[in-house]
Amino acid sequence: MAAVRRGCRPWGSLLGLLGLVSAASAAWDLTSLRCNFGAFCECDFRPDFQGLECDLAQHLAGQHLARALVVKALKAFVQDPAPTKPLVLSLHGWTGTGKSYVTSLLAHYLFRGGLRSPHVHHFSPVIHFPHPGHLERYKKDLKSWVQGNLTACSRSLFLFDEMDKLAPGLIEVLRPFLGSSWVVYGTNYRKAIFIFISNTGGEQINQLVLEAWRSRREREEIRVQELEPVISQAVLDNPNHGFWRSGIMEEHLLDALVPFLPLQRHHVQHCVLNELAQLGLEPRDEVVQAVLDSTTFFPEDEQLFSSNGCKTVASRISFFL
Repeated sequence: MAAVRRGCRPWGSLLGLLGLVSAASAAWDLTSLRCNFGAFCECDFRPDFQGLECDLAQHLAGQHLARALVVKALKAFVQDPAPTKPLVLSLHGWTGTGKSYVTSLLAHYLFRGGLRSPHVHHFSPVIHFPHPGHLERYKKDLKSWVQGNLTACSRSLFLFDEMDKLAPGLIEVLRPFLGSSWVVYGTNYRKAIFIFISNTGGEQINQLVLEAWRSRREREEIRVQELEPVISQAVLDNPNHGFWRSGIMEEHLLDALVPFLPLQRHHVQHCVLNELAQLGLEPRDEVVQAVLDSTTFFPEDEQLFSSNGCKTVASRISFFL
């Protein structure tokens, strides 16, 4: 396992990190309002790109495309003193490939309170929009929530999980906030960040990576330009996706479609070693092998990709310690 790079901050277990999504907002500390690079911070916004890049390099297994895309887009956006529109990213890929993990890192390295910051807002269809019959009320509430929080702090992060389970039409109320107008409803929203997460496109990404492997192409040779069209088409063809027949797609308001590639055996091994390190345990070959042996891989013939990525690694380790 790679040594911890200088400047990286220690993390708890992956499950503990992701569990912060549902934690209550922590009190806002007003005593420190300056970013580590010297610029004035709005709200509790204090980006730490060095820490972010370090953590992504050390802990995000097998995602060279996602890592490069997210860091490049984020740096350009944050360093622009007067962006003309919010940063809008859509993350796509198979379960357990790191989408939620990346959003957790972004919250941690952008806001002092991380996912508990009062300026980081996480939405889940099951929790926040459970009843299809209440769509109109949800649309009104969502618009008011976004507008009100952007009025309070223009540097806000909005995370929308499981977009493939979100009622089509709901997310359309965000369209005025995602474009390049200067103000919407009297609210300055150009410094906000919107991130949408879904498994849609995962099968298409997996197929393209499988074909590359069968053609003996290196994984790192795969380019975003190959994946963007198939992801976009998968979204447009999915009537259960929140972007179904959406003006957000038609008007090209997404700044990037970020692909997460399926994880192979050595990537899962990397996750196991990382998790053991987070638990303060030395690497144990028998534990690593036991977790790998208990992991299901596909396709049936090649046994190449993990069915659950690294999603169940933390829970599986406890069985073999």
